[in-house]
Amino acid sequence: MKPITLFMFEACPYCKEALRFIDELKAENPAYAAIPFKMIDERLDPVTAGKFDYYYVPTLYAGDEKLHEGASTKAQIKAVYDAAL
Repeated sequence: MKPITLFMFEACPYCKEALRFIDELKAENPAYAAIPFKMIDERLDPVTAGKFDYYYVPTLYAGDEKLHEGASTKAQIKAVYDAAL
C-alpha cells in the first residue's frame, strides 16, 4: 500500500471538491480509509511543496508517483486510491 499525498491550498475550490470526493470514497470503501494520507497546504508549507514537481492544485501522489494534477472528477480521485492499494 502506497501513501497518498495531496497538495492543495485552503481557498482553492477545486481542492475543496477533491476533499469532498476523498471523504465520499473513504465512506464508500473502508480499504481507502486505511491508506496513509497526508495533506500539504502549499502556502503553509512551501519548503515541502517545493520539493515536488507540480504546477496546479489539487495534486495527488501515490508514493513518489504523481497520478493527478488539477481539477478532478470523483473517478480520477478513485483511480489514485486504487493505484495506492
